[in-house]
Amino acid sequence: MRPSSFEQFVTFIYVRDIRASDAFYSDLLGLPLVLDQGACRIYRVAGDAYLGVCQQSDAAVTQTPKSLILTLVASDVDGWHRYLAERGVPVEQAPQYNPRFNIYHCFLRDPDGYLIEIQRFLDPEWPAAG
Repeated sequence: MRPSSFEQFVTFIYVRDIRASDAFYSDLLGLPLVLDQGACRIYRVAGDAYLGVCQQSDAAVTQTPKSLILTLVASDVDGWHRYLAERGVPVEQAPQYNPRFNIYHCFLRDPDGYLIEIQRFLDPEWPAAG
């Protein structure tokens, strides 16, 4: 028998400078800090979905930034793109429609080079935020 369903989701990433990452995720993106463990900080993205940002140590496994995309779903993709670009966040791709996945999205980079996608689902089958 399968155990009960999952209750929460946390994605952890390793960063070079936890202060720079805190400024990006907390100040620029507005994600609330829910737990500060010193070397790791956990932010609420939405509902029970969290992002853990951990200071990389010499012993930590080096992650390849291009191997992970953090996708944040928002209705105002253009507004987020403009806001972050005006604050010097590197833009990889300006907002555009993606017909293959029926989404509108843009790509940016966080201070450690992780690819951040901000997207809006255009498919009416996608569950709306609630």
